[in-house]
Amino acid sequence: MAQRPPERTNTKLRMIRAAADLFHKQGVHLTTPEEVVKAAGTTMNQFYHHFANKRGLVHEVLQTYYDAIKDADGPVNSVNYEISTWRDLEKWFLAHIKLQKRFQMKRGCPFGTVGNELIEQEGAVREDLGRIFELVKTKLVAFFATEKKEKRLAENASAGLLADFCIATIQGAMLVGKVRKDSQPVEATVRETLAHLKGYRRVDD
Repeated sequence: MAQRPPERTNTKLRMIRAAADLFHKQGVHLTTPEEVVKAAGTTMNQFYHHFANKRGLVHEVLQTYYDAIKDADGPVNSVNYEISTWRDLEKWFLAHIKLQKRFQMKRGCPFGTVGNELIEQEGAVREDLGRIFELVKTKLVAFFATEKKEKRLAENASAGLLADFCIATIQGAMLVGKVRKDSQPVEATVRETLAHLKGYRRVDD
């Protein structure tokens, strides 16, 4: 497969990064292509060369999040989703708090913010977000399933339910933290969540 010219790739990537930051800061609906172009230092001609419209840009941003989580790397990745130990799981939760603190508790989860704006007509965006959350769940499930297989987790523990619990808890905690502009409720929720999860452990690491 032929490689894209570096200049073109960098132009597109700059717009994706700029859009991801603006979506995270003020949401998708309030962000215009003109703002993205200005933040990226590009032009509208370049925008429409790479994206058919704003919806296409949203898809590319969410796809970039997906790829970053899948490959544990990427231009918009700030949380490590590779979890193989309980310490890794704790770091996963704490990374979300660190992310919020970096923005003075004025932002929530990057793709969770997009999800909070969903309306009925945005089927494609919903599908993209669904893929992201399913991927995150898959990584969490893999950890809990391994713990159960190795008999380090209680027999009645459901890897799928525990993964959903982790995702729903951190998403809700970050929303509360953003609304209150306070990290304490997020930190307290994470502590309680980890204590609850560790209640399913049979033995310590």
